[in-house]
Amino acid sequence: MFLSPMLVLLIGVALVILLIVVVRVNAFLALIAAAFVVSLLSPGAWDEKIARAVTEFGATAGKIGVMIALAAVIGKCLMDSGAAERIVRTCLRLIGESRAPVALMTSGFVLSIPVFFDTVFYLLVPLARSLSRMTKSHYSLSILAIGAGAALTHTLVPPTPGPLAVAGTLGVEVGHMILVGILVGVPAAVLVYPIIRLLDRSMPLPVRPYVGEVETPPAQEQDLPPFWLSAMPVILPVLLISANTIIKVLVKSYPSWQTLANVTGVIGDPNAALLLAAVVAMGTVAWKRHLSLEALGRLTEEALMSAGVIILITSAGGAFGAMLRQTGINEEIKVFVGSQSSMGGVVLLAMSFLVAAVMKTAQGSSTVAMLTTAAIMTALFDTPESLVQHLGCHPVYMALAIGAGSLVFCWMNDSGFWVVARMSVWSELEALKLWTVTAACAGLAAFLVTVVFALVLPNALG
Repeated sequence: MFLSPMLVLLIGVALVILLIVVVRVNAFLALIAAAFVVSLLSPGAWDEKIARAVTEFGATAGKIGVMIALAAVIGKCLMDSGAAERIVRTCLRLIGESRAPVALMTSGFVLSIPVFFDTVFYLLVPLARSLSRMTKSHYSLSILAIGAGAALTHTLVPPTPGPLAVAGTLGVEVGHMILVGILVGVPAAVLVYPIIRLLDRSMPLPVRPYVGEVETPPAQEQDLPPFWLSAMPVILPVLLISANTIIKVLVKSYPSWQTLANVTGVIGDPNAALLLAAVVAMGTVAWKRHLSLEALGRLTEEALMSAGVIILITSAGGAFGAMLRQTGINEEIKVFVGSQSSMGGVVLLAMSFLVAAVMKTAQGSSTVAMLTTAAIMTALFDTPESLVQHLGCHPVYMALAIGAGSLVFCWMNDSGFWVVARMSVWSELEALKLWTVTAACAGLAAFLVTVVFALVLPNALG
């Protein structure tokens, strides 16, 4: 005698929130514990219930582990080599210091593809503070521009762990997720920019000093790598993975391109593409910082240690989702959605957005919110084909709706909230009025753009 699938789902989600919010345990422990509990409450042989959760944990790690590890190495090398700073300076020079907030948003948008949100923010805030001191204006705008640009790609574009794991859970190719994520992220950034200008006008905060602040001189031009080399670890994997995705579509119409498809299938595999980008990034930091092989090894080891925690969390999220599917909840949800409904797809996208928003509000982590929501949504259907049938569009749009929802609601239980507040020297109330509103607007804008794309381009370049 087993509990109803819906009740097991609620127990699993409640357990994740309880362990993270109340007990304050690590997200990995919360997700893997929830996976075990859900598996125990689901049908199946008792001696296989824990083993099947562990098997799914390993399957998820096999899909995303290498990519997350390589992305961490790329991000660390970009920071330490000065490549990230070179990209920012080039954006400022091309767009103009008079439009510095736009340049900062562009820099945050680009850098947050391979680099974690917190790291991008740490990098760009000193530049925003220096520019605002010179112009004596638009400090709030610059900070919010950085945050909005970085947050959008952090939740929409792989190889950042959240969207990478969601893509794997929903069966979306990484190349598709990158292409469509960028296509959705750019207009979402354009939509949110006027809003943060209004917020800047309503709260034109000054640049406040840090406690015991000491000005550090900017890096000299000759100490930074050239722009083409700095940008290559970011651009190379995007180009290779995207090329593989596009060629795989075109070869159906042009069979003579099969040889080219074989080549792009190797170098455009996300794991291979990121490995090539990591080699370039490691070579750059070794050259500019005159590192020995031993020092380069220590640098990459630091990056891999931080990646290990993320891999554990995302893999536990995959196990949790797989165990939710074991409950048989998909049969109950099919009745609610109804494939004959012309609005069924929009309803599912809205559900994905709202569930992710609730999970983010409850426990604070965008990555955990994305993992849990993707697990819930995939548990509703027997197969990927069934998901597509009910959705009525490419599943990449569900992945993006989940990412958009994970931006709402960013408040005191989110580490990103404190990064923005403390680095900007804002009070909690100021951060709530400025950053929380900005993140919510960015998420809503991304969701609206996602729905429009799903209606206008349902196959998503596929």
